[in-house]
This record gives sequence, C-alpha cells and structure tokens, in this order.
Amino acid sequence: MRKKVLVLNWRCPKNPKSGGAERVTLKHASYWVKNGFEVTWLAGSFSPKSPREEIIEGVKIVRYGNPYTVYLLAPFLYWFKWQGKFDVVVDEIHGIPFFSPIWAWRSKKIAYIHEVAGEIWDEMFKPPFNWIGRFMEKVYPFFYKKTKFWTVSNSTRDNLIKHNVLKKNIIVIPNGIEIKKTKTKKKKTLTLISVNRIVPMKKVDKVIELFAEVKKQVKDAKLWIVGNGEKDYLRKLKQQAKNLKVEENIRWWGYVEEEKKRELLAKAHFLVNMSIKEGFGLVVLEANVQGTPAVGMKVAGLKDVIKDGINGILIKNEKDGGEKIVNLYKNNKKYQLLVKSSTKYVDRYDWEKILSTSFNLISSL
Repeated sequence: MRKKVLVLNWRCPKNPKSGGAERVTLKHASYWVKNGFEVTWLAGSFSPKSPREEIIEGVKIVRYGNPYTVYLLAPFLYWFKWQGKFDVVVDEIHGIPFFSPIWAWRSKKIAYIHEVAGEIWDEMFKPPFNWIGRFMEKVYPFFYKKTKFWTVSNSTRDNLIKHNVLKKNIIVIPNGIEIKKTKTKKKKTLTLISVNRIVPMKKVDKVIELFAEVKKQVKDAKLWIVGNGEKDYLRKLKQQAKNLKVEENIRWWGYVEEEKKRELLAKAHFLVNMSIKEGFGLVVLEANVQGTPAVGMKVAGLKDVIKDGINGILIKNEKDGGEKIVNLYKNNKKYQLLVKSSTKYVDRYDWEKILSTSFNLISSL
C-alpha cells in the first residue's frame, strides 16, 4: 500500500518568498513520490491568481488562505477535506509550528525544522510580535514531547535541546546539493558575491561594510549582490554604498535564474554571507560546487558548513574578513588550494547520498 504523506509548510515552492527550505523540502518530497509515496503539500496562497491545486515534480500542492491563516485552516482541512487519511504528517516549522500533535492524531508526526529563529524575531519584527515569536519558540516543544524532530544541522539540534527537546528525539539529516559545475573562469578583478533574500536578518549591510574594507586595498574590486527582498531595506543598502563611496563597484543583480546564479558563483572569487544565523547555509555549498570558497561569521548554520581553511574562512568581523580575503587573493597558490579543497569538500553533500536517508526515516514512522 502506498504511504500517504502530508507536508505542512506556510509557503509552497512557487511562492516568490520561498527560499532554501522550500527547495530542499521539494527535493525530498519528489524523491519520496518517485519511490512510491503519495505526497500532498499544504501551503498558503501567495496570489489571488495562484491555482488551488497543482502538481510540481509529482508532489500535489494544495493552497488555502495565506501563509499565516493556513496555520489555522490546517486542522479543518485535515479532518473535513481529507478525513485524516494520511500515514505521516511532516510539520515544517518556520518560527511557528502547526501544532499537529494536538489535532492530527490519526497520523504519525515528525517536526521538520531548519533553524530556531531566536534573534531573527528581533531583526524581522517589532514589539510585541518579536516577543510573541520568541515566547512561542520556548513553549511549543511542550506539545511535541513525543514527536521526533528532523533538522539539518548540529547547530539547530543544539538550539532545540536548549528549548527542552530531548536529544534522543532529534535526527540530523543535512541538506544536499546537485553537483552541477559551470565551466567558466574567475573574473580577472577580485570579485565578491552575496546571494540572499534582501532582508535585515541576512545582514547585507555587513557585506557592504566588509567590501569597503576590501576596496581600501584592492581599488578595482567588485561586489555582486544577488537577490530580491524588501524595497525599504534595499534603498538603505544603496544609500549605505553611496556613503561608503563603493556604489560604483557594486552591481545589483536582483533575482536570477538558477543557471545564471551558478555562472555568477563560478566567476566570483569569494561568496560572502554575513547572516545573523542560517538554518543550513545551502548557498555556501552552491558556491563550493563552482570552486568558490565562502566567507562567513561563526554563527549557527554557517559554522556547520564552512570549515575554516577547507571550503572557506570563518571571520570575526568585517575588518577581519576584508583582510583575510585580500591576503588570500594576493597569495594565488594558497587561494587555488582553497578552491580545490572547496570542490572536493562538497562531494559529501551530493543529494544521492542524502535523499535515501529521509525516505528511510519517513518509511520507519
């Protein structure tokens, strides 16, 4: 009999605001479908024109409400639309869970979480919403005492333990990546690249500060900023670049397709990620595939995937990062060794080695 799985996620893969978590979830879900599961993905609608239902890579996407009201609608849909006829519910947590252990008692449950938001609440929301979010993260584990947690990094596992989730209930399955190398050469001029949604928690302002430090020593250095996001924050960033007198050396690419992103990552010398924390730091591996080392702070998510001196460098602050980048760039032999070890390091995250693990996990429930 085919195992029926319900994935609960506030966003679907086609939502313009979806990110790495949604791409990774779709990768797992489509693999389950190919191996005999029937997977339904419930999410909030992102546009009045978005279809109620559609199939994406074999996964049935169902949209109701919006990314916030879908949390309230999920129990009613589970019982009145589907009569609870799912073997497994994957409760994906993005700051706030669906509280499936309370209402989805006909199914086995697993909580799937990329990161414990923590200080991200303060970056993304003003009082009292940030206070509510932080409080919720401390309280909801009480309702998941008998539920297994699936997470993607040791950092998130450790944060969950601090929030009273039992270590024995946590399974770590890292994200994977497709090893698609682009045949292109690095730019002749030192080029840094930032690939993120343009939102405060991603700290693109710190990337610009680091670039300003680099430009003090390498006058013709370039910075590429890839991604869309909040318009107000983007305006502040452009004003910051002007104030630091680096605006002429920055190119704002906005959103780019995957193929173009791979090309840009391959041409750049370093990926710079200054997020306050990441669930996993998938873009680090995307850069490594293209032979591009990553630079980032020693924070959750980044410290899990950036191994200092192997596939990138961990830094203390913007000034420290600027100095290390320039030193590596000027020492071509050392830089080329880092490029070589970066491409070798990423092989351990090949999707083919990871997807079977999540399939076996869901099968065991």
